[in-house]
Amino acid sequence: MAKTYLQELIRKSLKVYTGTKGLELPPGFAYDLVVTRDPSHGDLAVNIAFKMAGILRQKPPVIAAEFLQILETENDRLQNSVIERMVIAGGAFINFYLKKASLGQVLEDAVRQDRDYGKSDFGKGKKVLLEYVSANPTGPLTIAHGRQAAVGDSLYRILKATGHETDSEYYLNDGGRQMNLLGKSLWARYRQELQLDAELPEDGYQGAYLTDLARKLVSEKKDSLLKQTEEQAADFCRSYACQEIMETIRRDLHDFRVEFDHYFSEQTLYKKNSVQKCLEFLTDKGHLYEQEGALWFRSTAFGDDKDRVIRKTTGEYTYLAPDIAYHRYKFDRGYNKLVDFLGPDHHGYINRIKASCQALGYDAGQIEIRIVQLSTLFRNGQPVRMSTRAGEFVTLRELMDEVGIDATRFFFIMRKVESHLDFDLDLAKQKSQENPVYYLQYAHARIASILRNAGRAVETDVNLERLCEEEETNLIKFISDYPKALVQASEFLEPYRLADYLRDLAMCFHKFYAAHRVLSDDLELTKARLLLADAARVTLRNGLELLGISQPESM
Repeated sequence: MAKTYLQELIRKSLKVYTGTKGLELPPGFAYDLVVTRDPSHGDLAVNIAFKMAGILRQKPPVIAAEFLQILETENDRLQNSVIERMVIAGGAFINFYLKKASLGQVLEDAVRQDRDYGKSDFGKGKKVLLEYVSANPTGPLTIAHGRQAAVGDSLYRILKATGHETDSEYYLNDGGRQMNLLGKSLWARYRQELQLDAELPEDGYQGAYLTDLARKLVSEKKDSLLKQTEEQAADFCRSYACQEIMETIRRDLHDFRVEFDHYFSEQTLYKKNSVQKCLEFLTDKGHLYEQEGALWFRSTAFGDDKDRVIRKTTGEYTYLAPDIAYHRYKFDRGYNKLVDFLGPDHHGYINRIKASCQALGYDAGQIEIRIVQLSTLFRNGQPVRMSTRAGEFVTLRELMDEVGIDATRFFFIMRKVESHLDFDLDLAKQKSQENPVYYLQYAHARIASILRNAGRAVETDVNLERLCEEEETNLIKFISDYPKALVQASEFLEPYRLADYLRDLAMCFHKFYAAHRVLSDDLELTKARLLLADAARVTLRNGLELLGISQPESM
């Protein structure tokens, strides 16, 4: 593949160049090899001279001239059959003009590798645990949880495709005050269904889903719970509600094409005494102290803005206690990278979780915490009131039912998670190229139609020199950029980068299709363009699969 050759050429030339300078590059040194915007300026360009200017304390054009000489020498030594010529452009960029046949080699690679095209061993040796959604089992999944699910699941797929050993996990918050409150709320609703006077507890759960659950409980248990003590009945209702709601959550996630490798229960931490053992460890290290009847974590010693309460004066643990024990359990399983996706109300958790991991003896750099911002639904240009019969929120299920799974996933993925998302319901339902997910799927379906109508199998032994039009060359470059797009999405933990790439690829294909006929009387050209179209189809399909989006053969 041409780009692979170029990357190896630059790597070897850089080794020679730094050797002549007696220079050792700093850890993490990186440069960019990118597709040129203007085909007249070549096919690919590297900015290595700009990246080295600060290190060498030289002007970029001087470095570019020196490095170009080494590139040419190494290129001759490697008996190049890829590069037509190399030039300095834009002051200090080094631009590469590739031979047409070598540029088109990626088409054969894509079609032959098929579902493996784009995969790499970039993450080899890295064991990653992704945690996302982790909604309290106190009600249905909301659209806030849905955004986490779409982003987390897509990243999970991307990391696996780039060679990371990756697991996904749902942390089940089934311990503590909120679950007790849920049990008491259902106990009250149960009695109300039996026409008895019962008031919801203060701050109890109001959602209509709980009334539905109480009705189901009455149908199963009749009035038998009335024979139990208040405490026993509330405890039963707690367990019953947790089980029923988790079944709904799992079903919604499955229908949203999200599957987890593990579901981990918070109660396990208490049953195994993990929380107490963790606090004893921190106490022995001098990181906990008593003050005014509460137990505090000395998190300021690790960069937090204030110390944090671990155990209240009532003896009740704060959320931080099991969270610390849970992250210790994550590391103890051998993961060397933890990624947590949390809701926007968890900003304050970033520093305290990182501080606690450091206190436990782990590297804070091994944990990445991403805050997923909220989404606002819009209909007819106006915000949708976030309220339905289900209670105080719009559920993920309702959104899937209204706009479909593909649109829901793509709209959630297509922006950085740190950015608030405006979700246009009308646009998501449009069957037009204004709808970004429809635009992508239409490109895939259009190619599938071309291949069906061709009446012949796609051949890989074709004359790639015939693919010389600008639209053809641009499409080949975009196809060749797919493996890099995957690596970048995995490196930065940002699936939106893949979504952006796929939109650009689809746009490039549509421009090619508008300008040129794939099937014509020129058999040699037809064969070459069929290979180009099929390589674009393979790339689109593989990318859409990683985003959990279907790839229709017709539309």
